[in-house]
Amino acid sequence: MTDSPTPATAGEPEPDRPFEPIGDQVHALKRAIEAIVLVAHDPVPADLLAQLLEQPTTLIDTWCDEIAESYAAAGNGFEFVRVAGGLRYQTAADVTPYVERFLLHDQRARLSGAALETLAIVAYKQPISRAQVGAIRGVDPDGVLRTLQARGYIDEVARDDGPGQAILFGTTATFLEKLGLESLDDLPAIAEFIPGADVVELLEHGLRVTPEIDVAPTAVHAAVQSDSAVDLPSDDVS
Repeated sequence: MTDSPTPATAGEPEPDRPFEPIGDQVHALKRAIEAIVLVAHDPVPADLLAQLLEQPTTLIDTWCDEIAESYAAAGNGFEFVRVAGGLRYQTAADVTPYVERFLLHDQRARLSGAALETLAIVAYKQPISRAQVGAIRGVDPDGVLRTLQARGYIDEVARDDGPGQAILFGTTATFLEKLGLESLDDLPAIAEFIPGADVVELLEHGLRVTPEIDVAPTAVHAAVQSDSAVDLPSDDVS
């Protein structure tokens, strides 16, 4: 005699279907996501949220998208975004001037032009050695690299396979966080910053120096004296 399947008890999930929160449970879990991301120092990965809330990562991604959409629809001064492989709160783009004015008030610890240039080289050429950075910039980059490493924007990521096994530098998650990028793939194409051939030609023409012939006054004076010394034929007939 074949046993008939036992019907599922009312209110219990089917054995082959995972439990999915509904209603107030989803609202409570969304509030938990907001609270965790709010107190976190770094962007919180979705898989970590899934572990903490004991929910599938697909549901976490869906809820995070819904949270972000709700903030955008409300027109708040902050956003819920994906940055550096995780989720975090950040200020809305349209209020950036006011936030910058607040953050830069009485602040002096800003990166120099040399530091920004070096950081850009590392970002686009990583992994890259100290010698390679110096070859591109034309100056010794040791001091600037130490500053960027102390700020947490770059770090040692590997060793070169060649002789000496030089240290190779690359950008960090802090770099992505400061720039508001989820990954290095979001960096703008470097071709956008390279001027066109017509611009380069104009620059070369503007910088070209036209040589000037310096005629010494003594040479001019000698030439004049030489002309005046020539004897002209006389019309007098003796």
